[in-house]
Amino acid sequence: MSYTTQMDAARQGIITPQMEAAAKKEQIEVSELQKLMAQGKAVIPANKLHTCLEPNAIGSMLKTKINVNLGTSRDWKDLDMELEKVNDAVKMGAESIMDLSSFGDTQKFRRKLTSQCPAIIGTVPIYDAVVYYHKPLKEITSQEWIDIVEMHAKDGVDFMTIHVGINKATAGRFKKNKRLTNIVSRGGSIIFAWMEMTGEENPFYEHYDHILEICREYDVTLSLGDACRPGCIADAGDISQIEELVTLGELTKRAWEKDVQVIIEGPGHMALNQIEANMKIQQTLCQGAPFYVLGPLVTDIAPGYDHITAAIGGAIAAANGASFLCYVTPAEHLRLPDVDDVKEGIIASKIAAHAADIAKGIKGAADWDRQMSTARKNLDWEEMFRLSIDPEKARRYRAQAKPEKEDTCSMCGNFCAVKNMNRILEGEIVSIYDE
Repeated sequence: MSYTTQMDAARQGIITPQMEAAAKKEQIEVSELQKLMAQGKAVIPANKLHTCLEPNAIGSMLKTKINVNLGTSRDWKDLDMELEKVNDAVKMGAESIMDLSSFGDTQKFRRKLTSQCPAIIGTVPIYDAVVYYHKPLKEITSQEWIDIVEMHAKDGVDFMTIHVGINKATAGRFKKNKRLTNIVSRGGSIIFAWMEMTGEENPFYEHYDHILEICREYDVTLSLGDACRPGCIADAGDISQIEELVTLGELTKRAWEKDVQVIIEGPGHMALNQIEANMKIQQTLCQGAPFYVLGPLVTDIAPGYDHITAAIGGAIAAANGASFLCYVTPAEHLRLPDVDDVKEGIIASKIAAHAADIAKGIKGAADWDRQMSTARKNLDWEEMFRLSIDPEKARRYRAQAKPEKEDTCSMCGNFCAVKNMNRILEGEIVSIYDE
């Protein structure tokens, strides 16, 4: 039997090698994953031309996945550094890399990723169009925008963010309902500006069927971009965000009619008490399509620490239905992240994802914590390091303040509750002070 996309295969009852590989990682039956994919509730982004891909499935009933954004800019052109970030991200367990390059030979870098990187590769074609055509924004034609989408598909990217939900209607509603921070999405602001200058409809919306045909041919997963995502907590859940989400729900159905896999992008900045409701609204409007969130950042006042604000929101979002967390680094709102920032962002996102998986009852999630707790009870420092989400940092911190006695740490010393409880329960005498 033949199939065009992973979704098409799932609907025909065909088990693909990608499904088998992803199901094994999830510790579930492949038939269970196949059913979720047939319904659009799970996706495996897997461009037919990305032959070195190690497949992963994304869905709310699966392990929460994380995405790492990187790429060059006019102010930071070092491709070698970006590749170092890619390699570090893969080693640290990031399932997805998103190339947001906006300067230089973007195609060369993109092709290098899809020929060498085993992670899911995502892109935002709208950025690349501005770089590729080397001409004023208003002079780019509708066809040229679509041509870039096809170029990225041919280059092997597994998913693309397409800012299709901000059409003339939603843009008009945005202008009538003033925001504190307007549109903060780069792609959203670019296509909004293009529409304002040309008077034309969003080409991604107008030619959506053509984009679906491209995605179907190469099996590219559509990440329906949230041009109107809130850029501050004051704008969260406003008319612009929700109306765009309604449009994305309609576009999801159209994609599924073509057997094209879909991810829905979400906020953004959002207060803690709004996150659960926003996840439920998305699940309803988009019929359970996987939700991909940037954070959400739960406060606006922490530049330099936004990996923490995002991890707080990400854990809540994923526990309530989000499937895919876009990492945020300490450099968010300040500059392009360096290698250390990327590491901090990945660790924060991985903690959020794991915390959510425990809350969701994902198979095997809490086993890791139980193993760590056992190692702590046994005062087995080497095992604790091995099980740490960041073994290097854990080992370094202990080494920086070596205790007098190896079975304690410099925090408690002989007052160590774990050590003393182990001893007293074994019938030993505990003295503490004069030991």
